[in-house]
Parts: sequence; structure tokens; C-alpha cells
Amino acid sequence: MDDTAGSLLLIVDAANVVGSVPDGWWRDRRGAAERLRDRLAADGLPGHDGPVRIVLVVEGAARGVESVPGVTVESAPGSGDDHIVTLVARTPDRPRLVVTADRELRRRVTDLGAEVTGPRTVRA
Repeated sequence: MDDTAGSLLLIVDAANVVGSVPDGWWRDRRGAAERLRDRLAADGLPGHDGPVRIVLVVEGAARGVESVPGVTVESAPGSGDDHIVTLVARTPDRPRLVVTADRELRRRVTDLGAEVTGPRTVRA
């Protein structure tokens, strides 16, 4: 990751955030991930004033969603959770915030020093 080491790295578990609202996302997982990506690009991280690097991790039917200015989209080669843990582990020298409600993923990333927040943080 080539941006400022001091900026917050916001890693968003797309499947978990999209799945947190029963709005028909299951009929078009890719479209739901694209809508989340676009919301993140427009809104960033509400309530955070400093620089933020946003990474949206997609998996399954949402693989292949393209990055846009302000949001890097990474298609997990396997488990999205495992890919998120890898991203957190690769960046120990910067602040990291993972957006997910998945309890096991929350435990795994906090063990690596990341902070976590729930889907409502970026769905507002």
C-alpha cells in the first residue's frame, strides 16, 4: 500500500456490511457491492476528519467489482475474512479500522492490533 503510512486504513467487509440490511442484496450481490463502494467513495468515513485509505474487500459473486477514486476494491481469492486478516497483518505500522459485525473476524483482527466497528458506521 503506497499511501501515507500515518493515514487510517479503513478495511470494509463488503459481504458483511451489505448483508446487514435486508434490502434484496441477495438478488444482485455485485450491484450491492458497487452501491456500497460508491457510497464509500462519496461519504468516506463519517465523523473522521483525517486522511483515510479505504479498501473494500469483496468475495464470491461480487468478485470483479472495480476500484474507483477514493476506494480500492480487492477481490479476495478465497475467504474474504482471510483476506482482511492478511491486509491487517501486512500493515502493522499504521492505524487500521475494520468494518464488520462478524465476531470471529473481529477477534482475529483485534488480535493483530486493529480496531473494529460495525456496519452502521458506513451505512449511515
